Amino acid sequence: MTIEIRKAGFINKGAELMLYAIIEKIKERYPDAKLVMAPTDINGSQPFHKLVEVGFYPKAWFWKFGIQWGNFLAIVPTILRRMYGVVLDKEIDIVIDAAGFSYSDQWGIGSSKELANSSKRWKKNKVKTILLPQAFGPFQNKTNIRSTKKWAKNIDLIFPREEDSYTYLTNLVGKQEKIKLFPDFTNLISGSLPSSYNKENKRIAIIPNYRMIDKTSKEESEAYLPFMIYCAQHLKDKNCKPFILVHEGANDLMLANKISDAVGGIPIIKETNPLYIKGIIGSCEATIGSRFHGLVSALSQGIPSLSTGWSHKYYRLFEDYDFIDGAVSILSSKEEIDKKLELITNEKNRQDIQKKLKINSEILKEKSQEMWNIVFDLIEGK
Repeated sequence: MTIEIRKAGFINKGAELMLYAIIEKIKERYPDAKLVMAPTDINGSQPFHKLVEVGFYPKAWFWKFGIQWGNFLAIVPTILRRMYGVVLDKEIDIVIDAAGFSYSDQWGIGSSKELANSSKRWKKNKVKTILLPQAFGPFQNKTNIRSTKKWAKNIDLIFPREEDSYTYLTNLVGKQEKIKLFPDFTNLISGSLPSSYNKENKRIAIIPNYRMIDKTSKEESEAYLPFMIYCAQHLKDKNCKPFILVHEGANDLMLANKISDAVGGIPIIKETNPLYIKGIIGSCEATIGSRFHGLVSALSQGIPSLSTGWSHKYYRLFEDYDFIDGAVSILSSKEEIDKKLELITNEKNRQDIQKKLKINSEILKEKSQEMWNIVFDLIEGK
């Protein structure tokens, strides 16, 4: 069995966490499966050397002008392709897409156009296709609307991650049996702490996200950094031992440095392994986060969290865990922000929230396992 995994790379730590979660479940069920991924250039999200490190075979792939140019490698003798482990598109049996959030007007038209074209090719080749739980929409752009209708027709299983995504999609293509609402699936994978990590002076993690600057309104963009600085200062003044966890990238690190400098210096943790990041989050008393999978990692481990977000997926995540009070507007008054901070700094409040989160986490983990059972049934033709 040859399985291609798409859209889960090594730069975005949420995407990498999804990748490891997929590998864990696939290898558990199909230990002999051949896992394939299309490489990018060395500066991209899926460089060749990273794929090889985790056991992937490279797929011959290059998308340009609406054409999958990798197919031209079919002229290379089979024995030579096998020597170098190169897999052709036509040799794929199953495609698993873990984009997270890509098929939406907020990310332009390229991803939906590519999926529309690729899904047509997969359907012709009788490839089984699955879009794992992810956010979809909104769809207002005419090109995105056309592309979405095409790929929704061709894909075998589609899992919107929350109610808004389900509504955006089904309003466009209609309710269908193959479109099923299930939560984010990284709740099933465990994190671990780095051996040298000292958690004693790191009780509440602040996890910034540059998307709050470049994907929000001008008013929200300008308010984000002052909001995070205010929260950090509040936690420091209350001796809550805050620290900043850089979930990914240079821009997040830039925000981390600005927040730390503004409050007179608090620790900044830069970690590249997503399983360690999840372990660090699990060792905290609470978090204040803007990274979606940082929040999933917290809530799924029963860690009380406050969230700021730049899309519908954040609010719906907290709705899934029955903790809507954890969603915070960065435009709130200082009095309102103080009330929110009291939820995670007051010990009794924190314990009450923790109990609720753990109950809902178990429910959502059962749903994630149910989702995988549906995927396996499709793969096995049940």
